[in-house]
Amino acid sequence: MKVEPIILEDAHVRLEPVEEAHREGLRAAASGDTALFDYMPMDLSGDGFERWFEWSKGVSDGVREFVFAVVRKSDRRIVGSTRYLNIDAANKRLEIGHTWYARDSWSSAVNPSCKFLLFHHAFETLHWNRVELKCDARNSRSRAAILKLGAVEEGTLRRHMIMRDGFIRDTIYFSVVAVEWPKIRDGLHTRIASFG
Repeated sequence: MKVEPIILEDAHVRLEPVEEAHREGLRAAASGDTALFDYMPMDLSGDGFERWFEWSKGVSDGVREFVFAVVRKSDRRIVGSTRYLNIDAANKRLEIGHTWYARDSWSSAVNPSCKFLLFHHAFETLHWNRVELKCDARNSRSRAAILKLGAVEEGTLRRHMIMRDGFIRDTIYFSVVAVEWPKIRDGLHTRIASFG
């Protein structure tokens, strides 16, 4: 079993399986804002973009990972990317991550809409048991956003990953399990509705 290609959308965003046609829109969304990628394995704002894009297309097979381009519906512009990764069909779990958005979509309906669509698909279409999220322990913005979703912080893996600048980061893990989804779904509905 794998995650089959699918388009997920609501009133605010459209998540499209990443393909060649998204290359320049994603490049534009990432361009020139190095700080967006401070806590990510690659800096997409410049020369690293091509390597990231080719790698993303290569791993997006629905068995290991499934990568989406995020299109903001209000202006039909690509504003970032997110993905399912660490897909474990045998145990019905996966991770949502490698998420980034152009700065002009922060504090908008984009992130809660994306998370709603990804969680909804995992729990209500695939009927899987668990969704994981993680972040660099230094990334207070991501940690706050994950906790705001209602995910449970499970712990910290110390000295877990070597970053591109040589820093050895601690990684905080979070999860949502199927029985928790209805409450989180209601909270996301309320947040998304507040954007009109």
